[in-house]
Amino acid sequence: MEKRDAFALDTFEGSRTMFQRMLVPLDGSKRAERAIPVAARLAQASGGSITLLRVVTSPVGYEWQTSESPMLLQESQVADQARAADYLAHIAASDELAGIATTTEVFHGMPAQTILSVAHSQQTDIIIMCSHGYTGMAHRVMGSVTEKVARHAPVPVFVLREAGTLPAGPHLDATHPLRALVALDGSARAKSALEPAACFIAALAAPGKGALHLAQVVKPATPGNEEKGIDEGVENESMLHNAQKYLSSIIEHFHVGLVAPAVASHKLLVTCVVAVDDDVASALVRLAENTGNARDAEGAGVFGGCDIIAMATHGIGGIQRWAMGSITERVLNATKIPLLIVRPLDMMDKSNFIWDEITLSDIQA
Repeated sequence: MEKRDAFALDTFEGSRTMFQRMLVPLDGSKRAERAIPVAARLAQASGGSITLLRVVTSPVGYEWQTSESPMLLQESQVADQARAADYLAHIAASDELAGIATTTEVFHGMPAQTILSVAHSQQTDIIIMCSHGYTGMAHRVMGSVTEKVARHAPVPVFVLREAGTLPAGPHLDATHPLRALVALDGSARAKSALEPAACFIAALAAPGKGALHLAQVVKPATPGNEEKGIDEGVENESMLHNAQKYLSSIIEHFHVGLVAPAVASHKLLVTCVVAVDDDVASALVRLAENTGNARDAEGAGVFGGCDIIAMATHGIGGIQRWAMGSITERVLNATKIPLLIVRPLDMMDKSNFIWDEITLSDIQA
């Protein structure tokens, strides 16, 4: 039987207002509309509002084809924007959003840049969207609007997958609380995902309980250290012990309010687990999907069964931009489990946001 460090966070009624302003980009597809029930659930729990955004784009080469008739281009854009406005009005009036303060916005431009611009101008608290899920050559050639937004957004981005699960609606099963795996690596920036993850999972689970699973993946000792008098097995055990000690300390800090004090009000179950793997991204996916073994404080056992994965875009190293091939991006492309991507707290000052030291026109790749 698997045993883990755990306790119920049970103190004063705290803040429910972390996610007050939600932005949901839509493109007219049923895939994109998968974000609506999640946003609605979050808005109902927080008493917040939702902005539905539709970005109208011109077909590639359309400006060139109509260069001799500017009026034709303008008329086409006006018609496209009118259809987009009608579409958003229909969505806003749906039963799913009844009783929720909902506004609509239509803009013409590049999707990723426009989404980021609207998020900034409206001081959005979270962006909720569904990824196309392109893979292979299609992904390399077309890229992903979702990935571009996640790389540069100053606020958390919740990414649903087209064929993935949908964690929306009341979660009343006390035997299987709604679960979020929070990936940690020992850095302060990675720890920034804790409070948003707790508030997010608590809102989706209400009136039921939610759970946080803190996970850390450590890479095994480098072979050949025996020549230096270092036993590989002993070194692995030491790394496991230190990682488990770190995660256990995070749980204790939760208990006394030193870490994410707003979390205490949500009465979440918090557990921790450590895994050893050369491939951190793959290990995190296995832990979340319940397809691999993990090492915890009391022994070995199967972790997983998680409904979302939460992680910061920046961990060890303090890199100022989320590079292609990062652990976060690899996790995003390797699982159908929704991913909550969090910008570290020291990079989330919306009142003085510098767009990662880039301009919107730079967001091309």
